[in-house]
Amino acid sequence: MKTLTILFFFLLLSKSHADCDCSVVDDSSYRNKHEALVLKITAIFSILIGGFIGVCIPILGKWVPAMRPDRDVFFVVKAFAAGVILATGFIHILPDAFKNLTSPCLSDKPWGEFPFTGFVAMVAAIGTLMVDSLATGYFNRRHFIVDDGQKGKGDVEDNVHVHEEHVHVHTHAGHGHAHGSVAAGGGSSELIRHRVISQVLELGIVVHSVIIGISLGASESPSTIRPLVAALTFHQFFEGTGLGGCVVQAKFKARSMAIMILFFSLTTPVGIAIGIGISSVYNENSPTALIVEGILNAAAAGILIYMALVDLLAADFMNPKVQGKGILQAAVNMSLLVGAGLMSLLAKWA
Repeated sequence: MKTLTILFFFLLLSKSHADCDCSVVDDSSYRNKHEALVLKITAIFSILIGGFIGVCIPILGKWVPAMRPDRDVFFVVKAFAAGVILATGFIHILPDAFKNLTSPCLSDKPWGEFPFTGFVAMVAAIGTLMVDSLATGYFNRRHFIVDDGQKGKGDVEDNVHVHEEHVHVHTHAGHGHAHGSVAAGGGSSELIRHRVISQVLELGIVVHSVIIGISLGASESPSTIRPLVAALTFHQFFEGTGLGGCVVQAKFKARSMAIMILFFSLTTPVGIAIGIGISSVYNENSPTALIVEGILNAAAAGILIYMALVDLLAADFMNPKVQGKGILQAAVNMSLLVGAGLMSLLAKWA
């Protein structure tokens, strides 16, 4: 009897391991292609509108005096958006990457022997730091070379004087000395920084948006898609708000701004359309799909976590204006918690 019990126990273990059918595309027993297609089309328009409104709110807000980048309200809104982006990286993307790259449908060598998810996220964060630093430094040097070249055409001594003024500002910044040409250069440096931040941030968001779009589009289960429609609409709305705040500070020209808005708004709907097109052949549990999605998700998580903590939160929380006002400091902290909390709550459905 004891022998039979032990044998039955091992049979159960082997059965549970065999149940990992890597050919299964959808874990729901109820499939209805027509109903699923209707929901997918609804999702395309719903997510498109939600993302578009979200990214446009901060941009349209620049015509509202209270929403300008130098006002207190803008700091509060940006802290909320940064919380959303931070939660997106930690709560939405990183767990998906872990799930993909630790799937039993992947071979133990090498995927079971090394924590690839954390490694890829770390490399992506370091890469973002390097791109951030190198791009900002390159454009700053280019700006000063052009600026000095224009001013040095007539008189070499005037050019030397300009450099002396530049050094003077850096050595006596605490005394408030500022010269017009150098102050403008500082403003340009800050503008370049915001433009690099907004473009790298959009890259991280876009990678994730395409992946979740393809996953939704490839599903044929209405019960799986239905809750995702509303959840992903809010998801894109909040992410759009975060991106829009960075775009406002970058002060892009109207054409560049329109391209960034459309690019962000269309990524998830385009991903859904691609998912619909490949739904008959796409297997989300195939090793190739798991590896590609896992690596891209881990990289996107690393990018967004770095951007949220370093470029958005650290810069604003250490801003002299925020540091000098206790009420504003409390407001941005609360806004950060609310943004991160609401986005984390959405993980229950998406």
